[in-house]
Amino acid sequence: MAQDPLFLVAAGAVLIVALILMMGIGNFARGGDGKTSNKLMKWRIIAQFLAVLLILAFVLIRGQG
Repeated sequence: MAQDPLFLVAAGAVLIVALILMMGIGNFARGGDGKTSNKLMKWRIIAQFLAVLLILAFVLIRGQG
C-alpha cells in the first residue's frame, strides 16, 4: 500500500492539512494578526476537503479488488 501513488498523494494531502493547521495555531498563539490565522483556517478547510476526496477515491478504487 505504501508504494501506491494514490495512497502517497492522499497521505501528502493529510500532511499538508496538518501543516496548515499548525501554522494557523502557531500564528494565533504568538498573538499574530487574526486575519492571517483566519485565512490559514480557510485554506485548511479547502485542503481538508481535497484530502477527504482523495481518501474516498483511494478507498473506492482500491476497495474493488
